[in-house]
Amino acid sequence: MGPTASGKTSLAISLHQKLPIEIINVDSALIYRDMNIGTSKPSLQTLKLVPHHLLDIRDPAEIYSAAEFRRDALAIMENIIQKGKIPLLVGGTMFYFKVLLEGLSPLPAANYQIRQKIEGIAAKKTWSYLYHELCNIDPLTANRLHPNDTQRISRALEIFFVSGKTLTELKKNNIKKIPYKIYQFAITPENRKILHQRIALRYHQMLASNFEEEVYSLFKRGDLHINMPSIRCVGYRQMWSYLSGEINHDEMTYRGIYATQQLAKRQMTWLRNWPNLNWLSSENIHLACDAVLRVLNEKNA
Repeated sequence: MGPTASGKTSLAISLHQKLPIEIINVDSALIYRDMNIGTSKPSLQTLKLVPHHLLDIRDPAEIYSAAEFRRDALAIMENIIQKGKIPLLVGGTMFYFKVLLEGLSPLPAANYQIRQKIEGIAAKKTWSYLYHELCNIDPLTANRLHPNDTQRISRALEIFFVSGKTLTELKKNNIKKIPYKIYQFAITPENRKILHQRIALRYHQMLASNFEEEVYSLFKRGDLHINMPSIRCVGYRQMWSYLSGEINHDEMTYRGIYATQQLAKRQMTWLRNWPNLNWLSSENIHLACDAVLRVLNEKNA
């Protein structure tokens, strides 16, 4: 695991040369088809070299929950192990990792009628009003959420309206934890300035690789909008605003880079509080690979 642009894919490819691994994607953006440039999806050459799972499994109009990820990842892990290989989970969606390791309480399925009603209330009374409503209904959940995190505010209210129970109540009934021995590694640059430089460079490379055309092909479909999980992905949301005429090209570039840097900051916050984590430097991928192998050898000695 690691923040965006930290070298996770490069390390995974290096490990493939040493170990019989298959990669399981743990990035909520890479699940979408037709979203390749903005998600820095592995090249076709890389996909041929190393088996990858949970890529291109949803249309951008579809939703993929953390519970669905856990179900799918566990099934794939079992299949890989049965083949005598090692599942290597690679990505930066920390909530997916958390759910995989700790389990997820059984929650009611998405109810689109209730969701539409909630969005209707937000349109009339604002999301700030709904956030305060959530504070009254489920203060523990509300306290964990940013007032602008409309997706999770909506989901928490939806759960309450559907089940009559708060998210806090339902989370008390955890399901079984993952049944495997897990080795956890995080790869990051040695300082934030390097990471920010990589993020800016990657974004400009995306723009030079026809990222605008990729997003325009989604934009002109007519069945997608900016509040969908797929289009909320960093880079896509900013390009969508540009294509909608809301901002100019320079502003889109600035916002895209800034949003990606903020994503990396949130990812690093997760990682700093993550237990039992082996830290790796992305300055030298070969040394990082050797460090992974050394940890595995020591713990299996």
